Order: sequence, then C-alpha cells, then structure tokens
Amino acid sequence: MTSLDKPTTPEGSPVGDDQKAVTQAALFDAFGGIRGTVETMLPGLLFVMIYTINKDVKSSAIAAGAVAVLLVIVRLLRKDTVKHAFSGVFGVGVGVAFALFTGDAKGFYLPGMIYGAGLGVAFTVSALLGFPLLGVVLGPVFKENLSWRTRNPGRKKAYTKASLAWGLIFLAKYAILFPLYWWGDATQLGWVLIALKLPPMVLAVYFTWLFLANAPAPIDVIAEYEAQEAAEKAAKAAARERGV
Repeated sequence: MTSLDKPTTPEGSPVGDDQKAVTQAALFDAFGGIRGTVETMLPGLLFVMIYTINKDVKSSAIAAGAVAVLLVIVRLLRKDTVKHAFSGVFGVGVGVAFALFTGDAKGFYLPGMIYGAGLGVAFTVSALLGFPLLGVVLGPVFKENLSWRTRNPGRKKAYTKASLAWGLIFLAKYAILFPLYWWGDATQLGWVLIALKLPPMVLAVYFTWLFLANAPAPIDVIAEYEAQEAAEKAAKAAARERGV
C-alpha cells in the first residue's frame, strides 16, 4: 500500500502504528481485558459445573452469585476499577433470582440471553439508522464523544461497520442458543453458552479494532474544550492588564 492509499486523519496525515496501538489499548480497557473476561465467565462456569454434578438449582445459583460478589470485593480491596465487575454481578444476580424463582436451571441463563439478543438488535438497527451504538459507547473512551457524527465521517463509517458486525455476531450467537433453551436441557445449554461466551466477543472486538484502527484519528473534543477555556482565560487576563 502506498502512502496515498493509507487511511488519513482529518488533518491528512496517514494512520500509523501508533494509532493502531492506541485503538487496541482503548478497546482492551473498554471491554475489560483478560481479567474482565475471566470474571464475566467464572460465575456461569461455576453454575453449570455444579449443576452438572448435583442437578441442584439452588446450590448452583448461590455458588454463582457468591463468586460474583467475591470478585467485586477483591477488586474493591485492591482499589481496582469495578465497573465491569459490578455489571457482571448485576447480571449474575438477575440470573440467580430467575433460577431460584422458577426452580429451573435454564432460568439462570434467560435474562442474559434476552439482554444479549436485545443488544444484537440494537447494534444492528442503530447501524442501519446511521447512529451506530458503538460510537455512543466508545466515543467517550477515545475522548471524541459524539464529534464523529458531524465532524469525522470516516469515524462514523467505521463505527457503523463495527456496530453492524457486533449486531450480526450477537444475533447469530443467540440464533444457536434460543433453540437450545426451548428444546435442549439445562446442562447442554449451559456448556454451549460457556463455549460461545468468548469466541463471538473476540471476533466482534477484532472487527472493531480493524475498522477503527484504519479510520481517521478521533477528534479530541476534551482537549479542544480545555484549549478554548485556556484561551478565554488568557484573553480575560490580557483585558484586565490593558484596563490597568
């Protein structure tokens, strides 16, 4: 690829390895990284392992809920960020409540499945409407907020493609899981869900990185605001000096 073929920033400079590295780091942080992924998977894995052994919904649900809470406590004690852990414990808590209320192990998985399928629809529809959901989620991470909508069409295109990828991947995943929920048993559903937990997410994040790393650089609206504020303060200070 020649320099003329390379993606460029709004200022016209080629997109390079630095932007790809920054994009990778930002996505890694936004989606929780390896630790966040493990913490998300662990309660569900524990639930299906215990249920496979003893077929007891109550003990399986309580164990999954307890480990989710424990993961949050560990993060609090280590003074780490808890945003991913709290979202995980909330999801597990809803699943535990469903399982205990219905007495059916499948109830543990149903809220998360409905949520995931809903996200798939939301990502797809938002992309088709030209207001990609991924741009809303990741805009603050890249300090561009919603500037990509009107000021950076290349970023908007990348967010649209990435949102569509997330939507289609999620819908394909739950097209497999819901038939198992209706016609399979709880153990089969649990293990297939665990097997499908990581690969679709990795694929979706990869496509997001691919599209964004080759898109124009984000416009740092935070830096713009700070620069404008500093300029206004300097102008006021100069005006006071002239007045003296």
